[in-house]
Amino acid sequence: MWLMLPFVLLPIIEIALFIQVGGAIGVMPVIALVLASAALGFAVMRRQGARTAMNLQRAMQQFGDPAKPMAHAALVMIGGLLLVLPGLFTSAMGLLLLIAPLRELILRRMAARVSVSGGGFGWYRAGGDFGDDFPAGFRRDGRWGADEAIDGEYSVQDDPPAPIREGLTDGQETPPTGSRRGNSGWTRH
Repeated sequence: MWLMLPFVLLPIIEIALFIQVGGAIGVMPVIALVLASAALGFAVMRRQGARTAMNLQRAMQQFGDPAKPMAHAALVMIGGLLLVLPGLFTSAMGLLLLIAPLRELILRRMAARVSVSGGGFGWYRAGGDFGDDFPAGFRRDGRWGADEAIDGEYSVQDDPPAPIREGLTDGQETPPTGSRRGNSGWTRH
């Protein structure tokens, strides 16, 4: 029920704003305002892609947290999308998301509501009951034991028959012109 509320209220708010603002300034200026906000939204979304890449690269070079530039970029993209949507209310919300201090406030509020619980593997943390038979390397508390050994099995497989091997690199056939073949270390000789 609560998820449907914005989809019901948003068109009603937009229509009411169109009527009020259109009555105050006229129909043509309202249409020009909506078209201008759509053009601004497209420009913001186009510019944000390159800017996000630069901010992300700068954060990685300075060994910073890339989450903050990505979160700001996501909010700017949402703001651009809201500007593209036809309507005065959505355009106002999109313009508000373009203001950096307001984005910072939104991100701080969102971060305050997020809680991070202990790490571990989902199958164990999700309540899987293994009794005394824990997977190799794991202790009862769900952590990885550094002194634990992992058991494994392997089998040696022979090379496939000749028709399947054609085209594989074994270092004995001459490569076609333009391609580089040879002992790459990845093939068995």
